[in-house]
Amino acid sequence: MSIAQSPQRELIGTLYRDHRNWLLAWLKRSIACPQRAEDLSQDTFVRLLGREHLDTPREPRAFLLAIAKGLLFDHFRRAALEQTYLAELLRLPEAEHPSPEDLQLILEDLKAIDALLGKLSSKARSAFLLNRLDGLSHGEIALQLGVSVPRVRQYLAQGMRQCYVALYGQPT
Repeated sequence: MSIAQSPQRELIGTLYRDHRNWLLAWLKRSIACPQRAEDLSQDTFVRLLGREHLDTPREPRAFLLAIAKGLLFDHFRRAALEQTYLAELLRLPEAEHPSPEDLQLILEDLKAIDALLGKLSSKARSAFLLNRLDGLSHGEIALQLGVSVPRVRQYLAQGMRQCYVALYGQPT
């Protein structure tokens, strides 16, 4: 059986045919930009295509909505990250502002780092952000997260590794 005719592809096709318009309408109500809603709708089904195994969901709309909400959350998180960076940039003297080309490259790097940090456990991600963004010490982070200082060090190393991978690729 070819990939194009696999039961999984047929299931995704059925979900797309039966529920895409409903999902798109929900996304348009949730986000002000209709083009972004369209992109998120498509991304939802692309995410399904990337799965190795997919069972027929009992509640197809709830299933698709859970995926779309995750993508929507990622979109808002990345937009907030970009806005935070741009706001900080405005605090710099104009002579130190990056060129539009450099700004675009920086924003792409930030998005890549954010995506890779999203692969960390919630505690590792929190530890990394508390250290790098809030300037908390290892001890302060350990108290806040309820873990040991050596565990915080491990979390920070995981975060740094993800940043390295985002910027330079897998270490050799």
